[in-house]
Amino acid sequence: MGQVFTKLFERLLCRKELRILMLGLDAAGKTTVLFKLKLGEVINTVPTIGFNVDTVEYKNISFTVWDIGGQDKIRPLWRHYFHGTQGLIFVVDSNDRNRIAEARDELQKLLNEDQLQDAVLLVLANKQDLPNAVNVAEMRQQLGLDLIHQRKWYIQSTCAITGEGIYEGLQWLSTNIDSRDSGI
Repeated sequence: MGQVFTKLFERLLCRKELRILMLGLDAAGKTTVLFKLKLGEVINTVPTIGFNVDTVEYKNISFTVWDIGGQDKIRPLWRHYFHGTQGLIFVVDSNDRNRIAEARDELQKLLNEDQLQDAVLLVLANKQDLPNAVNVAEMRQQLGLDLIHQRKWYIQSTCAITGEGIYEGLQWLSTNIDSRDSGI
């Protein structure tokens, strides 16, 4: 009991730094999520050619978030960013029904990567504010998330523009990376 209490106390006092990789198809909302987290506001963005990297502070955790462009020609370069990744945020445009299968295929490729085998997975079902958005239950099924048994994962309904659901997702991510690393 004393060891568990000590670990919890250390977690509360110490700032923990995590490496998070944010991926998804182009136009899914990755950069909007990053700017909402960092600046607390929405900025008009253009497709990311390359990457954005920023540090986001949330509670006692410092997330280094790598937002990497999702155009199909850039996707083979994703693997150069895998090393040391503790958490993977996969952003999906819930309103783009025609590309959910493509998103599923890309997610499956990521989950099969050896360097990401220990990373916990947070799926942000973004653009839930739009009228034709696929709901989270259907998105979970279409992405095949229930077939993932060897890793912790969670899907969170989000709207990057308003910030709805983003911090709930970060809370899940920080708790699950933290509990995995500390053995609690």
